[in-house]
Amino acid sequence: MSLDQIALRGLRVHGYHGVFGHERRDGQEFIIDAVLWTDTSAAAEADDLSQTVDYGDLADRLSAIASGEPVRLIETLAARLAAACLANPAVREAEVTVHKPHAPVPHPFDDVTVTIRRTRQ
Repeated sequence: MSLDQIALRGLRVHGYHGVFGHERRDGQEFIIDAVLWTDTSAAAEADDLSQTVDYGDLADRLSAIASGEPVRLIETLAARLAAACLANPAVREAEVTVHKPHAPVPHPFDDVTVTIRRTRQ
């Protein structure tokens, strides 16, 4: 069976993640992209939100995690966000990218990202 994708891209959240004290004190903007693989056929057939992933609820859950307890690494943040995606039993696989566009890098750059992909075991 092939799976469908539901994507939430560009979710902006102010969080306090980072290795340096000023990052944990002042915080900064993080941008989150989440791509979920699921079977949407039952939801489409019934035209029923309860049979698919509610992306508004997903945005709330991811935002709460990203604005919540600080972590040192965006790898850790991405893993927590992916676990939250997989907490929905309809989601078979999740890919999460965390963007840290204001990372403390002493050179001109556009973005720093970590992307992880997790599959339900």
